[in-house]
Amino acid sequence: MKKRIVIVGAGAIGGYVGGHMARAGQDVTLIDPWAEHVEYVRRHGLQLAGITEAERHSVPVNILHVGDVQALCKQPPADIAFICMKSYDTEWATLLIRPFLAPDGFVVSLQNCINEERIAALVGWGRTVGCIASLIASELHAPGHIRRTVPMGGERHTVFRVGEAHGRVSPRAEEVAELLRAVDSAKVTTNLWGERWSKLVVNSMRNGLSAATGLYGNQRDLAEGPRWLSIRLGSEAVRVGQALGFQLERMLGMEAETLARAGEGNRDALAEIVEILLEGARKRADDQRPSMAQDIAKGRRTETDFINGCVAARGHEIGVPASTHARMNELVGRVERGEVKPSAELIAGW
Repeated sequence: MKKRIVIVGAGAIGGYVGGHMARAGQDVTLIDPWAEHVEYVRRHGLQLAGITEAERHSVPVNILHVGDVQALCKQPPADIAFICMKSYDTEWATLLIRPFLAPDGFVVSLQNCINEERIAALVGWGRTVGCIASLIASELHAPGHIRRTVPMGGERHTVFRVGEAHGRVSPRAEEVAELLRAVDSAKVTTNLWGERWSKLVVNSMRNGLSAATGLYGNQRDLAEGPRWLSIRLGSEAVRVGQALGFQLERMLGMEAETLARAGEGNRDALAEIVEILLEGARKRADDQRPSMAQDIAKGRRTETDFINGCVAARGHEIGVPASTHARMNELVGRVERGEVKPSAELIAGW
């Protein structure tokens, strides 16, 4: 019998993942707070697109507005609930779906940042699973329309990494990975926390920088000044993660130690990292924007406190400097509040 899957947050990631699962024949219900998006999907289905024409699909899928979530009372309980909301929405999204979980149901954090502890505080560690989405880059650019702006991972790059907090391979982690293979490549990891921090390193290099400057991904990586600042941010985040004891994974083809040394001025390391970033830009759509830059463009709150702010805070706790992250977090906050407009001039001289 098919598992009942509920996805809280049908935006760029949740909608993309849920749409492909539904397309593969899974029993999926999406829940989202954007009324126009919900109504479009009800009437016309999800419109999914990507880099190639073969990635274009129109997918009928069940969807509920958050205000109609009580309708789940008339359906079988959820076996698997994915949380695909912003980090600051984690707690209420978890509480929203908790009453509708099956007795052996569990919650999967498919989010940026590190939110498993927030979820476990509400449902318990026995009902909490983590999942990192690496190099997926999609955007909900209109109600019902989601476009992925980077190539599929496939055999070249494992996109989804599913893991338990205790680091052991479990049947349910294997089950989640198998479901996600309908979307792109997936595996079970025994290094959830190392994977989480590695993804945080990448996000901390890109999200705040693009949000503060308004630069698209390729503009950021092709210009020497922003690229160098991105590398410095990555370097600081690596050093904090290493000091915390995480086993960091390769990130976008970059070794953690090489990235750290590049940001510290090692010429050979810097040349290697620059080439990797330039190669990534050659494969990426020119209109790709990190999620926080999308938030600024749409007048929404960002996750800066959970990305650059998290690196700065954890570094402060253990005495590892992450001053560039603290400064970036402050700058993004000013942009978010409308005190200054996004501009590359804001990082001049950094």
